[in-house]
Amino acid sequence: MPQTPHLEKHFRASETIRDVVIGMSDGLTVPFALAAGLSGAVDSSHIITTAGMAEIAAGAIAMGLGGFLAARGDAEHYAHELQREYQEIQTIPEQEAAEVVEVFEAYGVTEAQCAPVISALRQDRDAWVRFMMRFELGLEQPESGRATRSAVTIASAYIAGGLIPILPYFLTATVSTALPYSTLFTLSALALFGFFKGGFTGTPRLKSAVQTLLIGGAAAAAAFTLARLIS
Repeated sequence: MPQTPHLEKHFRASETIRDVVIGMSDGLTVPFALAAGLSGAVDSSHIITTAGMAEIAAGAIAMGLGGFLAARGDAEHYAHELQREYQEIQTIPEQEAAEVVEVFEAYGVTEAQCAPVISALRQDRDAWVRFMMRFELGLEQPESGRATRSAVTIASAYIAGGLIPILPYFLTATVSTALPYSTLFTLSALALFGFFKGGFTGTPRLKSAVQTLLIGGAAAAAAFTLARLIS
């Protein structure tokens, strides 16, 4: 009797998706909170657009630089640990073999059962090192050029998100007219972004949309209220 093939569908969020989420979520929230806050304190679209564009530029640079340094730090950490594992396999192979046993024992495999695996790893030092890097240290080799791609992706996503709440202030004559449009556009974008983000991360889409919407809305409301109280 023919059997239906078993297809496993597991989401593995790529690093690029994570960078987009980081940049877009902050890009929508921070400039929106700034514009809403200034709308409660000043009645000048020019001031708000100038401040908003300056914040978007500064935020994109800061976020992109942060992504670059984080990715480069990961690569440097991986390279350091890789070198150390090669050295330890060369100088203390018996201790490293014992660590392989510890890894397997965590999955209920006895020392006797994993002996053939250890014997095979001893024949291939590169495979042994890769095994230790992944299963002992939990490290995956970073992709080449990851730091630069991360910086560009995060900064671009931040700019794309940040322009949404600022755009109405360019297109309308008064702050009182621009603020409702900015709020509508940004909250809609937050909900839509959260909805699609849920699909990528495995979170229920509606739950992700509501969470993203509430966080962005709360930040803008707090900024607007504080600016109104101070002014």
